[in-house]
Amino acid sequence: MDPFDDLLRGVRAHGAVFGGSVLTPPWALRFTDDAHLTLCIPLRGAGWIVPDGGQPRPLRTGEAAIVRGPAPFLFTDAPASPAGRPELVRDVDCGTGPRTPEGPADSPTVLLAGACRVPGEVPHRLLRALPPVAVVPDDHDCASMRGYLEAQLTSGLPGRQIVVDRLLDWLLVCTLRAWFDRPQAGPPAWYRALTDDVVGPALRALHEAPDRRWTLPSLAAVAGVSRSTLAQRFRTLLGRPPLAYLTEWRMTLAADLLSDPGTTVAAVARRVGYADAFGFSTAFKRAKGMSPAAYRAALRPGDLPA
Repeated sequence: MDPFDDLLRGVRAHGAVFGGSVLTPPWALRFTDDAHLTLCIPLRGAGWIVPDGGQPRPLRTGEAAIVRGPAPFLFTDAPASPAGRPELVRDVDCGTGPRTPEGPADSPTVLLAGACRVPGEVPHRLLRALPPVAVVPDDHDCASMRGYLEAQLTSGLPGRQIVVDRLLDWLLVCTLRAWFDRPQAGPPAWYRALTDDVVGPALRALHEAPDRRWTLPSLAAVAGVSRSTLAQRFRTLLGRPPLAYLTEWRMTLAADLLSDPGTTVAAVARRVGYADAFGFSTAFKRAKGMSPAAYRAALRPGDLPA
């Protein structure tokens, strides 16, 4: 387990949209389902991603775009067309599921798009690491699967929605990984640290067992280096000492665990490495500005305070 695994564990695709004749120029689709992330892949043809208040980005066949929500955005044949022809705009909700093409097979543009929900505080760390629109070239994993994806969307076989949603989960992970590996992406510090020979093993250990009573010597033993070497390298790459990072990660996990009304504060404390609820409550209030009980009381179902 590593930070990337943890952030993606709760991210799931829900619904896929497939357009045929609806994408014969001129056209413009407005995605309005308030998704945290939307994955867009033109299986045929091309278009423009126009984020709310942002600059248009071209999207070509086989390229993949991850659009950060929840603000609506457009996918259109020309970035200027919606402004000049607002009647072209059709609202789209990925939750309605896949649609069979309505027009001829040679329609210029066929779009695969899936909405992804990002519940909880842990995966929201992923959103903060992404730009409004991240585009990955057609050398990613989807490029060789375009025909298969289109066949799944049009097959009409039982379980089509589940198959497409799981494929979108896989494509999202591959696209995110491809994006963070690009030089211009500016990946977060924890992603870069995963490949470091010193910090990487220690970082994975903290995420694998956040409830363990870690000390600097025990982490240094995992990394196979001295305490001073680990402390210096960890601070250089992540901007904080190892145990400060551990406390921050524990409080992030705890915030999500508190969203389960059936879990007691004492149980949450044990899950994140505290022997008693009092010590945990003190640490949580220091990190979040409120007690665990107050934090839980402020939660709406399926939501978390910003």
